[in-house]
Amino acid sequence: MTNQFDLTDDQRAIQEMARKFTADAITPFAAEWDEKHIFPRETIKAAAELGFASIYVSEEMGGIGLGRLEAALIMEAMAYGCPSTSAFISIHNMASWMIDRFGAAAVKEKYLPQLVTMDKIASYCLTEPGSGSDAAALKTKAVRDGDHYVVTGSKAFISGGGENEIYVTMVRTGEEGPKGISCLVIEKDMPGVSFGANEKKLGWHSQPTAQVNFDGVRVPVENLVGAEGEGFRIAMMGLDGGRLNIGACSLGGAQRCLDEAIGYTKDRKQFGKAIADFQNTQFMLADMETELQAARALLYIAAAKVTANAPDKTKFAAMAKRLATDTGSKVVNDALQLHGGYGFLQDYPIERFWRDLRVHSILEGTNQIMRMIVGRELTRQ
Repeated sequence: MTNQFDLTDDQRAIQEMARKFTADAITPFAAEWDEKHIFPRETIKAAAELGFASIYVSEEMGGIGLGRLEAALIMEAMAYGCPSTSAFISIHNMASWMIDRFGAAAVKEKYLPQLVTMDKIASYCLTEPGSGSDAAALKTKAVRDGDHYVVTGSKAFISGGGENEIYVTMVRTGEEGPKGISCLVIEKDMPGVSFGANEKKLGWHSQPTAQVNFDGVRVPVENLVGAEGEGFRIAMMGLDGGRLNIGACSLGGAQRCLDEAIGYTKDRKQFGKAIADFQNTQFMLADMETELQAARALLYIAAAKVTANAPDKTKFAAMAKRLATDTGSKVVNDALQLHGGYGFLQDYPIERFWRDLRVHSILEGTNQIMRMIVGRELTRQ
């Protein structure tokens, strides 16, 4: 008998499809992508053939029209092989969803067919060199000139910067603060768009990250997503889903490292017996499993709330993101410890996951900002 805390048969089928794709197309190659800083565009495009580029894009626009829990299952499964690649696909999904959910017919028809197939890949552009956590202070300006906006400014830490063709960009069309922000779709090859050098990063080596610069870029007014002044609300709604996906990427990476640690401690012998037979090892593994399952349960509940548009969805997305990313990093750190000196070597996958998962407690809103969101909700009542 199934209950409300179990996955449905359809959800299990989606999870299994994502796991199989990961085992075949991601896991065997992820270490090389990391070491050589390879952006696996063909693999990412192959994920789109399974519908993983348009998980919550509506079926009438060519997407697979699923909910946030299904998206989390897919991201978690792919992060088991490579969190960096899974997170990159998550960001594309967030940008595509924003166009589908809030865009008028013209902008949807113009971009979604190629985003669904990943013939074009989308970036999400909110953060700027001077506004990270204080996103509503963004300075990139869009000034109306006839049937175009003229856009000037810069965006920082953009996943896919310089590689991707589409940039869903938050710009200032009005007053200071959140009410003056709008959302525009900007193309890579529009005159005046340029990119900084590829950032040298601790982790996430399988995806490019760069600054995106706009120097008097003329963007058609029909590329507006939502109405003028709605951009900040749209950006924040996008982040509810993005936070769930980043949390899911931490769960998948941590699960991989827990599995690796179990295998390693059963094989590795010290003092005449497998280190898995020592009670200390078993206690560590038990805590890793317990905390990972707890974080997963909260994330799945939050995903159901975001899908249902529940009034407390943002609070739950923030709690789930905070817990899943902190727990993920702790589990991977403990897995590295259980591997001893070998965990520090690139011959084993643990150090790559340790590096990749570290950024998850920073992006899509830092975990300090997640606490602010939750605390504000609790004291507002």
